[in-house]
Amino acid sequence: MKKTISRLVVILLILVFATYIALPQEYFFNVNVPYFSYQFQFKKPQLDINLFGFNLNERQNLKLGLDLAGGSHMVFEADTSGIDQSRKQLALDGLKSIIEKRVNLFGISEPEVRLSTFEGKDRIIVELPGVKDTKEANSLIGSTAQLVFAELGSEDNPGLIPTDLTGADLESSDVIYDQTTGKPVIAINFTKEGEEKFAEITARNVGKVLPILIDGMPISAPLVQEKITGGKAIISGDFSLNDAKSLSIQLNAGALPVPVTLVEQRVVGAALGSDSIQKSINAGIIGICMVAIFMLLIYKNLGFVALFALFSFSVITICLYKLVPIVLTLPGIAGFLLSVGMAVDSNILIFERFKEEKRRRLLADALEVSFGKAWDSIRDANIATLVTAFVLANPFDFSFLHTSGPVRGFAITLALGIFVSLFTGLFISRTIMRAFIR
Repeated sequence: MKKTISRLVVILLILVFATYIALPQEYFFNVNVPYFSYQFQFKKPQLDINLFGFNLNERQNLKLGLDLAGGSHMVFEADTSGIDQSRKQLALDGLKSIIEKRVNLFGISEPEVRLSTFEGKDRIIVELPGVKDTKEANSLIGSTAQLVFAELGSEDNPGLIPTDLTGADLESSDVIYDQTTGKPVIAINFTKEGEEKFAEITARNVGKVLPILIDGMPISAPLVQEKITGGKAIISGDFSLNDAKSLSIQLNAGALPVPVTLVEQRVVGAALGSDSIQKSINAGIIGICMVAIFMLLIYKNLGFVALFALFSFSVITICLYKLVPIVLTLPGIAGFLLSVGMAVDSNILIFERFKEEKRRRLLADALEVSFGKAWDSIRDANIATLVTAFVLANPFDFSFLHTSGPVRGFAITLALGIFVSLFTGLFISRTIMRAFIR
């Protein structure tokens, strides 16, 4: 019994915290039907909460995608005419990587940056939810990536001192494997002019690190062990294959600068609008109320357990949306609503099994057996859905699968909802039913 009480206390603390984060700053709810009109207004009290140096007040609002909040839609055309065709895709991948890093300066967690080829023209499409200043975005995104090798300053002049060795002096960068350790390393080749500059710089920096900067931000700081001549060098370290490929792409982005030109820009208004969003919220509240009535009519007292689990699922999920944060789009809302249905489905499987088992054994035993037997069905259904969500999210960027942000947003919210529904169904519902039975 003590174990059950301690679990109830943990559940209560989680729900109090999640409810506070999930509640909107302000909310208005209007009901206008024949012979009845009511307006509900709510404003959340502000608390100065800092948890492990993390300010929770900065995550009090949901991040909305381009279709819900509006933003900037920009199309850049890359000039790849001066690049060898064998290295064209490498240059475009590097350019995309640089633009994604620059976009993060706007504080956008999931911008949409994708490559597109149309009628022989290479373009990069950038969508920035919530960003309305297209001039600022263009000045930051549209400049060519600047790669510079730097030296460490002295005590009198601390900091990083850029050298005259730049991306223009870097011929190529490739991932190879060290013949001794078998680990991936990055091989860099310099032009004839870059070879001389690199030899001079390494000669005066033996035993020191040589930071490599792109747009003023360090991407690597290899240690110079000796003077390097011949125009070839190896950057080694404890790299995974993905880390080595990422660094090589960034180096090539500076070695093969691709000028880009803005060919289209527009500020996109919210496709749904604030009024439509409010109606969607109202519709969601009405739908949950109908589910609540159904569960109470069919399962009587057990219906209250299902409602509490559904409430827990909702506030925990919205809390996670804000804390992660997740950019919420219309497909993302669809993923959330679908996971709500699966959360209720888990409770129905458990309750139906419990109704059968309590006829054969004591209530306490029936409860444990029903959860154990229902788990097989819940597990199989959720694993199948998680596999689907994994394919739609396409975390490895397979070219033959979807790479669009809205599709990935749907997959992420669906997968997160499934994990939360497992927690609420198998931990919260189970703990409450144990407490009631005992």
